[in-house]
Amino acid sequence: MRVLVDTCVIVDALQSRVPFAEAVQKLFIYSANKKFEGYITTKSVTDIYYLTHRLTHSDTETRKILSKLFTLFHLLDTTSLDCRKAISSEIVDYEDAIMVETAIRSEMDCIVTRNVKDYAKSSVKVCEPSALIKLLEKEKETE
Repeated sequence: MRVLVDTCVIVDALQSRVPFAEAVQKLFIYSANKKFEGYITTKSVTDIYYLTHRLTHSDTETRKILSKLFTLFHLLDTTSLDCRKAISSEIVDYEDAIMVETAIRSEMDCIVTRNVKDYAKSSVKVCEPSALIKLLEKEKETE
């Protein structure tokens, strides 16, 4: 399964945000164990860097964190076409619309986010981290 991981999910894990951290940290483990193919967008990386650096106050430490992240998740480029298509999307939040367009172009099976309601008009399946965990565990049982 190819899964595009929303920025908020990554930040929840890195910052151990309660009550979200437990589920998203489990997703990190599943990604490390190749239970799914995890992806993040290059656009997300800059946001993750910014938010992480605000906590660490260290460029070196933040870059180490990003390096570890890059071992867990593949990177997807966001193209100019994704941005152009997102302009006319029915998805109200422009950043979310870009995420959906990137997911469509990159043939993702799912977007994982905790902001599912913001993706109500997505043509790509969208689920919360806990729902993805249940789905992955169900797949494991049927193997």
